[in-house]
Amino acid sequence: MICVFVMVSFFLILLFSNNELLKSLPFDVKPIVLERLTDYKPLVEDELDEKGLTKYTSLVLGMIYQESKGRGNDPMQSSESLGLKRNEIKNPQTSIKQGIKQFTLMYQAGKKKGVDLDTIIQSYNMGVGYIDFVAEHGGSHTEELAKQYSEQQVKKNPKLYTCGGNKDNFRYPYCYGDYTYAEKVKAKTKTVEQSLNVTTLETLEE
Repeated sequence: MICVFVMVSFFLILLFSNNELLKSLPFDVKPIVLERLTDYKPLVEDELDEKGLTKYTSLVLGMIYQESKGRGNDPMQSSESLGLKRNEIKNPQTSIKQGIKQFTLMYQAGKKKGVDLDTIIQSYNMGVGYIDFVAEHGGSHTEELAKQYSEQQVKKNPKLYTCGGNKDNFRYPYCYGDYTYAEKVKAKTKTVEQSLNVTTLETLEE
């Protein structure tokens, strides 16, 4: 009888703790998403460790969350960084390895130019040119700077960057990349940190 009581009490405590955790998260999180991220965590850690960037595990998992919610064969949406069409990578491990390679290139370029981490995050979406742009405009990312850079790129190729012709798209007329990308990734990184056992981004030295 005592054993049953203890087991029920433990279950109730666990249920309450999980509910409190979910309430503290910045948005609704489906358990399947966290399962996918948990599955990818060892690979992400190993790849980042090879590059001396293990402390950015939570950030990269946040990027995977933003890019795909961990779904599909190209969870880091890294096909285009190889010169391929979107989702042409057909292996999640290949996608993550290439995505982390791309992140590392952005990180190194950002450090060389002296820009902030938000700029490096945003450059995964907008490319290394955004790092150069921010470096010439104070060194710190803002959504306004991202809009300005997007506008420049749209003017260079207006037929390509059209938001699919949808003027109701929140990005319109800044249809090159997503000027809110860095903020979205940081929000999802916070979710990862609260849900999985990974380093907290706020503790990292820049």
